[in-house]
Amino acid sequence: EGLGGVMSSWLILENFSYFCFFPPLPFHRTSLPSPMFSRNDFSIWSILRKCIGMELSKITMPVIFNEPLSFLQRLTEYMEHTYLIHKASSLSSTTERMQCVAAFAVSAVASQWERTGKPFNPLLGETYELIRDDLGFRLLSEQVSHHPPISAFYAEGLNNDFVFHGSIYPKLKFWGKSVEAEPKGTMTLELLEHNEAYTWTNPTCCVHNIIVGKLWIEQYGNVEITNHKTGEKCVLSFKPCGLFGKELHKVEGYIQDKSKKKLCALYGKWTECLYSVDPATFEAYKKNDKKNTEEKKSTKQVGNTEESDEMPLPDSESVYVIPGSVLLWKITPRPPNSAQMYNFTSFAMALNELDKEMESVIPKTDCRLRPDIRAMENGEIDLASEEKKRLEEKQRTARKNRSKSEEDWKTRWFHQGPNPHTGTQDWLYSGNYWDRNYFNLPDIY
Repeated sequence: EGLGGVMSSWLILENFSYFCFFPPLPFHRTSLPSPMFSRNDFSIWSILRKCIGMELSKITMPVIFNEPLSFLQRLTEYMEHTYLIHKASSLSSTTERMQCVAAFAVSAVASQWERTGKPFNPLLGETYELIRDDLGFRLLSEQVSHHPPISAFYAEGLNNDFVFHGSIYPKLKFWGKSVEAEPKGTMTLELLEHNEAYTWTNPTCCVHNIIVGKLWIEQYGNVEITNHKTGEKCVLSFKPCGLFGKELHKVEGYIQDKSKKKLCALYGKWTECLYSVDPATFEAYKKNDKKNTEEKKSTKQVGNTEESDEMPLPDSESVYVIPGSVLLWKITPRPPNSAQMYNFTSFAMALNELDKEMESVIPKTDCRLRPDIRAMENGEIDLASEEKKRLEEKQRTARKNRSKSEEDWKTRWFHQGPNPHTGTQDWLYSGNYWDRNYFNLPDIY
């Protein structure tokens, strides 16, 4: 039969596997259906001035300040650099595995750079799934609580090499000029071939200049990654930008063994890259750098920042590579149309795509089917606003009806229980989602 016969057999197999297993589209879209709206004519201050020091999850924000993704889709962006988990699995040294896990933890927040649109709050019972054959994983998430808003997720390697799961409660606070998001919740990564589990929490994210000036984002706080099998830890410090902006986006820290001996130093920027180097070399560089900084400081004057917290321009845009360093991770450049598309990465651009085959397989709670997000993505801002109000009202009515009949909400795919590695309360995957046997699902849209 030659090549023609081989090709036709291959196509039959390809179509069969598509309908049975629904892998993702072979070519993901590279653009949204419509570019974003200008926010210049809208004042966020008129809404937020009543909320200083308050929890923002209870405030209804106009749809213009959103981006066309649910928070469940936004947290899926942790998986963009899954190759780092596959790489960790393939390494025999525990320190090298920890380096890759640390790079994954840093890369997981990289997509937040310049993403100043707020994702839509998921509705109670909302779900999202993503299968990426090309990246070797599948993921499921569910909104398991509304007050407080908690999103649980569970991802697994398609070759059974890892499991990554956790739950996030994004605690938002407004501080006058900025909004701070503290992502409460533990991330757990299990490397199955090595019988190892790593846990950590994410850094705090802050959006500056929400009233006047250009919006900009920083991440700060300590992230401690623990290998529960070996006792090794990686302690990373996400630096606040500081007075002259010298520390903007910087991340640095050490991997240490269980007796706290430093095994290697890590440094870079969460917006760009992460390197590892010998601790003694790193400390010598830091000492020299501090001396140079003090000389510069004495010649600099502090500017007046009354009007807005202008984003400081760092001394140099990229990271100085210390001789002898090894590159662990480098960011994928954003697509050329990113600025018109809510500053999405190529990975984010594909999160809400939907075709007929997919629609016939996913459950009716999947946020690809949410009409307000779909309308916003299509550039229909008034419809998006109306639909958002309708869905929020529908959710409130359902909650009132449950309290009248004293009926408790039951989560579908996750249940509460102790995290097997830390012992703290967590949301654990209950199983059976991928059997595709969906019945008695809530009508949330």
